[in-house]
Amino acid sequence: MGLGVGGEEVAGRLAEAGLSVLGIERRLVGGECPYWGCIPSKMMIRAGNALAEAKRVGMLGGRAEVVPDWAPVAARIRDEATADWTDKRAADRFVGKGGRLVRGSTELVGPGLVEVDGIRFRACRGIVVGTGTEPVIPPVEGLAGTPYWTNHEAIEAAQLPASMAVLGGGAIGLELAQVFARFGVRVHVVERSDRLLAMEEPESSELATTALRADGVELHTGMRTERVEHDAGGFTLHLTGGGTVRADRLLVASGRRARLDELGLPSVGLDPEQRYLDTDDRMRVADGIWAVGDVTGHGAFTHMAMYQAGIVIQDILRGGGSGPGVDDRAVPRADYRALPRVTFTDPEIGAVGLTERQARETGRRIRVGQTRLPDSSRGWIHKVGNEGFIKLIADADQDVLIGATSAGPAGGEVLGALAVAVHAAVPVAQLRQMIWAYPTFHRAIGDALNNLK
Repeated sequence: MGLGVGGEEVAGRLAEAGLSVLGIERRLVGGECPYWGCIPSKMMIRAGNALAEAKRVGMLGGRAEVVPDWAPVAARIRDEATADWTDKRAADRFVGKGGRLVRGSTELVGPGLVEVDGIRFRACRGIVVGTGTEPVIPPVEGLAGTPYWTNHEAIEAAQLPASMAVLGGGAIGLELAQVFARFGVRVHVVERSDRLLAMEEPESSELATTALRADGVELHTGMRTERVEHDAGGFTLHLTGGGTVRADRLLVASGRRARLDELGLPSVGLDPEQRYLDTDDRMRVADGIWAVGDVTGHGAFTHMAMYQAGIVIQDILRGGGSGPGVDDRAVPRADYRALPRVTFTDPEIGAVGLTERQARETGRRIRVGQTRLPDSSRGWIHKVGNEGFIKLIADADQDVLIGATSAGPAGGEVLGALAVAVHAAVPVAQLRQMIWAYPTFHRAIGDALNNLK
């Protein structure tokens, strides 16, 4: 049920293994990521970053004239990434592996039974739910019925507006806000929390705030949109405290929710009022039902869906992880201690594991170490555009890292070393003995380790 990133992986691998697989998708095979998410948005970000880097030439060596042009970006997304928002390649790939593709809306109608637009199918081995999430549209007065954008319209835009307001200061809202600002759009971001990226470290919020303001984005944090008006001239947002924001377009990026009310959960004894499907460590929701991806509530990340898909595939191929001849010890278990996440602003902000606040809330005795990226040799060499930091959270009793943030020009890439350290519980004493290549950005990890207090 649902052939997003996780569902497609499970269905395709099981079909290749010889199982009879029915893949059900009501939209596009592949889900959000290849059409309206990570792939096209990173193409946009790549283009915006190139413009920003070209402007830095004058401070490094030479002169450059920068003239933004959205047309090649829109064309690349349409032609290279999304095939004009068609999924023939993905659908053919799945069918070529031996799967059967059925298009339509689906729901559970009983144990082992699903219904697709009035037609029922019985699953002998099991059902995998990967129906993803949809944008949360806040109940703001006047918003419903207006031509607001979600990430879909923003990604599909062939032309950019002169101005745009963004509801939401999370990763999606900030990435798109920065891109559009770099292409000349006047952008306002309205965030009800008192800081951007409220779930990340305060230092990450400060860095993102500085970076977006440098690109001309106007930030309205700690403010709620009380009312929205729309007319021929665009949108007017009425904020708490009496302020207003006027923009041609309004992008709603205030979170996502699972569509559980459409899945027929009561027919299999599950609560339709839960926010996400509750899974065990083998991604089981109930007897004969597994779930993968955003619908599980463990993060709306492609890498999370793929990780969970691998567990489901092995569990199903081993007969559900129980019964004669099954080595239960070989069945993988989901472990989210080292979940990596990256906000692809410039600078990139990568994080893994717990933040300092989350770690303290567990009651552990922790140590915190930080270093500024411009203070590293590579940061000093990089000069303009070198903003960033490394922050480490260590369990003082176990002497292992339980969280880290890597922010900078290659923040997401440097995060890889930190993710390994958290995932493998590498002792801090051993990390301190590593040979960090010079001069690299990741060498700053060694400086942060030395600064653990």
